[in-house]
Amino acid sequence: EVQLVESGGGLVQPGGSLRLSCIGSDFAFSATDMTWHRQAPGKGLEWLGVVYISDHTSYADSVKGRFSISRDNDKNTVYLQMNNLKPEDTAVYYCAIPKWNAVDEIEFRGQGTQVTVSS
Repeated sequence: EVQLVESGGGLVQPGGSLRLSCIGSDFAFSATDMTWHRQAPGKGLEWLGVVYISDHTSYADSVKGRFSISRDNDKNTVYLQMNNLKPEDTAVYYCAIPKWNAVDEIEFRGQGTQVTVSS
């Protein structure tokens, strides 16, 4: 059974940083593009970015320059480094396996981890 388990969320002050992790199991992690998404209270799911199997990355304009995605295939783990966090970054963050033909759409996602940015 495919599993994605996120961790690393929590409460952080504005301007702070967090690194989220997501461990995948029961699928060919190194052969799978991986994405991050978030859902803020009362809003829809927002695609944040992708790390391809080539290690190339692409980001949504809303987080470009502040967030970065990386992967460690030896650990079956994908990371989301978030810097200069703002209150509007408060959301539940999900890692996901994207659909084969739409990198911003979700085929499978984890249970999510809460990030709260507040002073």
